[in-house]
Order: sequence, then structure tokens, then C-alpha cells
Amino acid sequence: MGHAVVDAEEVRIVGDGTDLRLSLAGRRTDVDAGFGNMPGGEFFVCPLETSAEGTIAFTEFPAVWGGRELRGVRLRFEGGKVVDASADSEEQFLIDTLDTDDGARRIGELGIGCNPGIDRYVGNVYFDEKMNGTVHIALGYGFEYVGGTNESAIHWDIVKDLRSGGRIELDGKVVQEGGSWKT
Repeated sequence: MGHAVVDAEEVRIVGDGTDLRLSLAGRRTDVDAGFGNMPGGEFFVCPLETSAEGTIAFTEFPAVWGGRELRGVRLRFEGGKVVDASADSEEQFLIDTLDTDDGARRIGELGIGCNPGIDRYVGNVYFDEKMNGTVHIALGYGFEYVGGTNESAIHWDIVKDLRSGGRIELDGKVVQEGGSWKT
């Protein structure tokens, strides 16, 4: 794992049903080049725990937790916390999981998938979260070694595909659009 500093205060993720803003102020990123889990191919950060504002819709792939497959998960954040959650399937399970503990409704990690060898969903989060052109957020526990302070019994990675019209902005500047990095 290699550490890096993102020279940005805010990241904004925009896509289908999604407009989510997170503060990165003072946080450092980490690169998983295959030393954290296999395969490698993501960089990640623990956004400020009270910063999440907006919505994210995980409509492209199912969210899998506890052996259950949830489809169409939609989350709305205010003050860093999930204040509204719905799903097309397993909605009560989603709500129950968010109620695991106080930290389960906060984002512990934002990851950006960038492995060009992974181009389709396979149903294994260790591959899917590395898929080029995707982002993932983990509800719950944040990694202390990169500055995360959120405590939770869960760390639930859920993947969002940005390849069909989505984008990532840093401090208002588009850095990735449709899954392709801007130079």
C-alpha cells in the first residue's frame, strides 16, 4: 500500500440518481496495488465522517451483505449520516443493517476502482470494487491508518458504476467522466 495526498477539499460524485458531496480535508488516500487484498486496483480515502451530503443510488449492481442481495439501494445523507434509505428488494434488511450501531449510517470509506483488467460485475466485492470506472462507498468502519475515525461493527462496500454518464469532481473540476480520467 502506498500513501498519497489528494490536493482537494471536496469530492463530488454525480451519476444516475446520484449527487453526493464528501469532504477530504486533511485526509490522505491509500493505494491498493494488490497488497491489501487481491486483486489490486483502487485508491481510497476515509472522508470526514460528518461531511456526506446528497444522494447515491446503487442501481447498476446489487449490494451484497450477510449473504443477501439487495437491489436498487438508494441512500440520502445529511450531516454525514444516512437519513433516508430504500431498496427495491430486501429494504427491511437494509434498514436493520443501518441500525446496527451509530457508525453504520456514516461513510467509512470512499474507493475509486481503477483496474482496467476488471470491466464487468462478477459478484465478488474484492473484484467488483476495483472495476475501472466505478466508485464504492463503505458504510461503517473507517480505516484509522488513513485518518478514518468512524467506529462500527460493519464495513459494507457498495459499488456504483459511473461509466454511463457519471463523473467525479474534485473541488468543482471534473477529473473523471464516463469512467475515463481527464488529463
